[in-house]
Amino acid sequence: MGNIFGEISKYLMIVLFAIYTYSGFAVFRKKYNKERRENIFWKQNILMALIHLDAFLLIYDETGNLAVLLFYGTQVIFFVIIISAYGLLYKKASRLLVNNMCMLMAIGFIILTRLSIDKAVRQFTIAVAAMIFGLFIPFIIEKVWFIRKMTWLFAAAGLCALGVVTVLGAASYGAKLSYTVAGISIQPSEFVKIIFVFFVAGMLYQSCDFKQVVITSIVAAAHVIVLVASKDLGGALIFFVVYLVMLYVATAQPLYFIGGLFCGSAASVLAYKLFAHVRVRVVAWQDPLSVIDNEGYQICQSLFAIGTGGWFGVGLYQGMPDKIPVVERDFVFSAISEELGGIFALCLIMVCMSCFLMFLNIAMQLKDRYYKLVALGLGTTYGFQVFLTIGGVIKFIPSTGVTLPLVSYGGSSLLSTIIIFSIIQGLYILREQRGDRHEKKQNLR
Repeated sequence: MGNIFGEISKYLMIVLFAIYTYSGFAVFRKKYNKERRENIFWKQNILMALIHLDAFLLIYDETGNLAVLLFYGTQVIFFVIIISAYGLLYKKASRLLVNNMCMLMAIGFIILTRLSIDKAVRQFTIAVAAMIFGLFIPFIIEKVWFIRKMTWLFAAAGLCALGVVTVLGAASYGAKLSYTVAGISIQPSEFVKIIFVFFVAGMLYQSCDFKQVVITSIVAAAHVIVLVASKDLGGALIFFVVYLVMLYVATAQPLYFIGGLFCGSAASVLAYKLFAHVRVRVVAWQDPLSVIDNEGYQICQSLFAIGTGGWFGVGLYQGMPDKIPVVERDFVFSAISEELGGIFALCLIMVCMSCFLMFLNIAMQLKDRYYKLVALGLGTTYGFQVFLTIGGVIKFIPSTGVTLPLVSYGGSSLLSTIIIFSIIQGLYILREQRGDRHEKKQNLR
């Protein structure tokens, strides 16, 4: 009976998630009015609830652990409060962003509970604290007008935080990523990438002349160099790409972009020559089977898991994701692909893509140049991190050791991503409110 229930559950989750994903893109159709979009958002909530329930019933059926049901009930309350709070506090909030954020967190809780319920509970605790903080951010975005004047404060705070890691940080897999305060491990680069975007936006908002670009580039390069000194090359790559995209959009100068790509390529070659763990990752990427006992073990296990899962997956608890080192962090996508299937994994990519496109859409429609650059920078940060994570686990690019936002285990990553979504939500609300004011003025005329 358990096997039959597991098979039905597996296919049901795939179908429900496929419908959810399709509806996330269907809502952009111009012919849909506000009422029809609202109906789609409510349907997404129902689909998310059914996927969540289905998965946890299967986990309980496999483990027989009553704590799983208690954990599930607590999560349901959490998601209901998030969706209700945004509806009550912010009438102009983007329901699609809220739904996608909750959907991605739900998938994260599902796969982490399957891998380690203790880690899932810790992740959930951080998510609760992060959402309490995140709910205030749209209000802050609207009221704190002087944030664009804090440009150099953002730069100083970012460089200091990264410098502390370089000096005091604990090494993990060849890189210094975090340090511990009162027993809590913190990865500052996850938060510095947010204030880095505000710094770059503030500088390019003031002016885009050559002198300003040089100054901004020097400070941005300082951030990247400190990360390289910590051997956090995945983080350094994110900072570099985000700055390059923001610079190109702000200045519309192709030479800056081409020059940046040339410098980035030269830096990549230099990093390969200087750092042994970079060479290890490149070797593992080029031919993992030839070094499967050492450097290529992790990526080989990832590819085996994805291949074993096929289109429909083997089902929760039917795979062997524990064979992949650090599976709950860098390679959680492989675990999802193995047990929930390639179709489910593709839908997950599409939901992430939906978030990214929403970020860019908000950036394009904002009239305020400063906030436009902020939205662009944060959207690029999110989208490029998703690309690095998934690209690494499928051997499209060498692994960079970054997490899948909202899904992977990691408190700093979860908190920073919720902050990013909350800031974008605040900018969306600001755009909607100013659009309403403009429409009222037009009507008065």
